Amino acid sequence: MLLHIRGKQVGRKHDLITKDIEIDDIGLQPTIQQLILAVVKQQVDAFNQKPYEKNLLPFLDKDAIDEQASTGKVGFGSIYNEKKVAIDVAGSTALQAFEDGMFALFVNDEECNTLHQTITLNNETVVTFIRLVFLAGSFW
Repeated sequence: MLLHIRGKQVGRKHDLITKDIEIDDIGLQPTIQQLILAVVKQQVDAFNQKPYEKNLLPFLDKDAIDEQASTGKVGFGSIYNEKKVAIDVAGSTALQAFEDGMFALFVNDEECNTLHQTITLNNETVVTFIRLVFLAGSFW
């Protein structure tokens, strides 16, 4: 199933990411939990398939710098850790982060609040993840 994904951060005008991903078939009316686990599985699989390599002479051309600057981070895309990510650990971490309010999830501009909430997916569905940043402070 093809899914349109957007990643946002509070306080930023532009999306962090906007892309289409192919996830496992989870039906047309999955729960939020099934949706999160399918997206995590796809992302972990994509990460684990990246080859581990060390660039002897790393460089970025102007186009690559401009493209990465629009997301807020410019880097070489190198993977420095040879360990593969475990899907079950990543999935449980993502579910815990959702329950703890570390990110908000919107499906077609409708906020999803619980893991057991059922949504309707089709080819036009846009799923938006918004990373929330908590402010630190104290009272004196």
